[in-house]
Amino acid sequence: MAFRVIRPDELEWTRRPHEPEEAPRHVAELSELAGFAHTRANVWRYEPGAKGRRHKHKLQEETFVVLAGTLSMYLGDPPERQDVPTGGLIHVEPGTPLQTANHGDEDLLVYAYGTPPESEHAEILDSAL
Repeated sequence: MAFRVIRPDELEWTRRPHEPEEAPRHVAELSELAGFAHTRANVWRYEPGAKGRRHKHKLQEETFVVLAGTLSMYLGDPPERQDVPTGGLIHVEPGTPLQTANHGDEDLLVYAYGTPPESEHAEILDSAL
């Protein structure tokens, strides 16, 4: 039997690049830490007003679980806004454009899980915001 427990104090937060006038977002990459072989996972922390880049994955499906705050996700083309509260989940199929944002007054904490783990980066699209 093999397993791995990751405690909050083990997470290494990296500030992701953003425009100087935008609120930052931070990521704790879990895949290597947990020893994932066939999936990819991260925990994201968005400060109030932070947004991700609009993108789509060719092969990867992604599932987002909101741990704290409300996730605003812009899906499809044209983008349609979906707000997901704490405890909610949203699943995005490959090829679907998406952009994440925190329009709330508190930090947003999201667990993001994808499979298969893409070795190539997502296709970056024009912002929906």
